[in-house]
Amino acid sequence: MRIVSIVGTRPQLIKAAALSPVLRRRHEEILVDTGQHYDEAMAGAFFAELDLPRPHHTLGIGGGTGTAQVARMLLALEEIVAVARPDAVLVYGDTNSTMAGALVGAKLDIPVAHVEAGLRSFDRRMPEEINRVVADHLSRWLFVPTPAAVANLAAEGITQGVTVVGDVMQDLAARIAPTVRDAAPVTALGLRPGEYLFATVHRAENRLPDALRAWTALLGAAASERRPVVLSLHPGTAAALEAEGVALPPHVRVIGPQGYRTTIALQLHAAAVLTDSGGVQREAAWLGVPCLILRDRTEWVEAVAESGGRMVVVGLDRARALDELARLAPVADAQLQAAERARTLDLAPAGAAEMVAEVLGADR
Repeated sequence: MRIVSIVGTRPQLIKAAALSPVLRRRHEEILVDTGQHYDEAMAGAFFAELDLPRPHHTLGIGGGTGTAQVARMLLALEEIVAVARPDAVLVYGDTNSTMAGALVGAKLDIPVAHVEAGLRSFDRRMPEEINRVVADHLSRWLFVPTPAAVANLAAEGITQGVTVVGDVMQDLAARIAPTVRDAAPVTALGLRPGEYLFATVHRAENRLPDALRAWTALLGAAASERRPVVLSLHPGTAAALEAEGVALPPHVRVIGPQGYRTTIALQLHAAAVLTDSGGVQREAAWLGVPCLILRDRTEWVEAVAESGGRMVVVGLDRARALDELARLAPVADAQLQAAERARTLDLAPAGAAEMVAEVLGADR
């Protein structure tokens, strides 16, 4: 089977690093990188670190508005897909690259496979929600990570072509996990296990002026000289902060986007994680790290429900966040908690990549 796989962001590169090697054992894959995350720090280094083959086509379509990105992607992807004449177009997740790839496949009458289908935040203000809904309704194969995703699709009348495969990101995290039990990547940054909080903030709603002020104040309230917040700052978020003149509070330490292993290590050895990222939410859940979700809702409802109270949706409520940190990661216990997590980490793969490749091979 000939498959054109479309990626464009760091999370999609992580998913492709899990799935692409398995696909290539069974199928012919043509990998296209739209360049939605277009600098080397955000995406380029991932190819080498994750042993992901360099793409056959790199489009360099980053920056601009979401609408402009999708429009440019449509034109470029249509040309590539029309020439390749694949049996399927495969897309991941919920980005502009996902939307564009699904639309091109549908317009060229080529079946679309959507990895990580069926997720819903039920908030159409989120660009990601629009992207994932459109991709799902255009797809022939819907590879879903959770039972809730099946129910979401059924509620929208989608019942054909749905397969629960688990999470391809878990396959890669399981492969990497033994290499991050040692805290060397953390200590190399001048940090001590259990003595910092790790944060990421990048969603569009958290780049609005009021939201910028709210979450920076929240991080400032959580940070202290004894326990700083280490913020891995997305370039788009940095630009939004600068445009609004919002300064980060004392004891919030900014680092650039990190490689995959370092990001996993930073989570594992943190006292807790604060994030609006879907990927980081899941990683924190697998690693057993307390996680505060800086959004009003999450599409990863099972991760929260099955966490035993370790994952909490706090939005941008500063008082709630501080209360939950005191409960989940008290300063006096955080070092021991982090050490025990690292010592006992035993993450099994989901087997999602194998199942996706098998289903595609069986259904032609």
